[in-house]
Amino acid sequence: MHGRFVLVLAAIVAAGSVATGQGPRRLNPMIELLSQKKPVFGLYAPSNPRTRTGAAGTLPGGAARTPPYVPPASTATPPSPPKTAAQLAQEALANTSTDYIFDGTMEGGMDRALPAYTEFVKGMAASGSFHKSPAGQLTHPLVVKMHEIAPDPKAAVASISKQLNLGVSGIMFVSVESAEEAKAGIAAMRFKSKGGTRPDDVGQAPKLWGVSEKEYREKADLWPLNPNGELINWTIIESKEGLAHIREIAAVPGVGVLWPGAGTLRGVFSTTNPDGTRKLDEAAWEAAIQQVLSACKEFKVACGYPASPADIEMRMKQGFSVFVMNWGDQGFKAIEIGRKAAGR
Repeated sequence: MHGRFVLVLAAIVAAGSVATGQGPRRLNPMIELLSQKKPVFGLYAPSNPRTRTGAAGTLPGGAARTPPYVPPASTATPPSPPKTAAQLAQEALANTSTDYIFDGTMEGGMDRALPAYTEFVKGMAASGSFHKSPAGQLTHPLVVKMHEIAPDPKAAVASISKQLNLGVSGIMFVSVESAEEAKAGIAAMRFKSKGGTRPDDVGQAPKLWGVSEKEYREKADLWPLNPNGELINWTIIESKEGLAHIREIAAVPGVGVLWPGAGTLRGVFSTTNPDGTRKLDEAAWEAAIQQVLSACKEFKVACGYPASPADIEMRMKQGFSVFVMNWGDQGFKAIEIGRKAAGR
């Protein structure tokens, strides 16, 4: 009789969990939030102050990162010594309001950026970033940018494997212009045993996730393509060609978050005046952003945007649900506003 009571009670608890949308805690907190239809907020990885150019100096979509203020020479104070990778990692871990840490330095070329990023990951690991919280989740999952897939799909597969082996929880594909590109990248994020093209090597990822190699192989698959997967794909649209195929791209199984490349699209819809100044077609630029959002809604894919304190509430009301902000006061403020608006 007692055993029957326990079974009935367990069934009631399980049913309650399903009814309230609370299932077992996910290793990747971003996936748990998205599964519960809650917004996700993240920050760019902190870095030593310096003017950065190219991919390393932009937010997802090419939105420029604000260069550090440099006072006039007469009032300038000696610069502080650059922080070590471990110190930067500790700085990232000290922020408990972010749901993830984003790094875009590998967009312009993985070989060049990998050594510095690897040191940052080591700092995160040494500081406990991959030690799971009491709830059993990664405290600061990492998401990185991938360089363009189309020019060399074979090289992209190798690069994606290297990034995954570092223990990242998500990869963003940049400048995607076709469903075929998205499919190739998504396949590269899945082990061959799962139907993908990822080699069997797992590198240090299991250790950094705090799981066995066997558990890692089970968990390291793409959500929502695999409902139990703990990896997430971000795909970003940054051209008119991509916009022309946005519906086909959004329909690709495995795309977890779709982004309008706000900064890059701004450039696409800008022209240069005779005096050298840039003129933005604001209506066309915003229409492109809304075109991506419309495809997200049609195919039930989360939509991302690099928000600021000035527009995060507006973008949330429009339907965007994944946000990334600059590391610094403006980014921290944007997250504060967003979390308050979301009731988090």
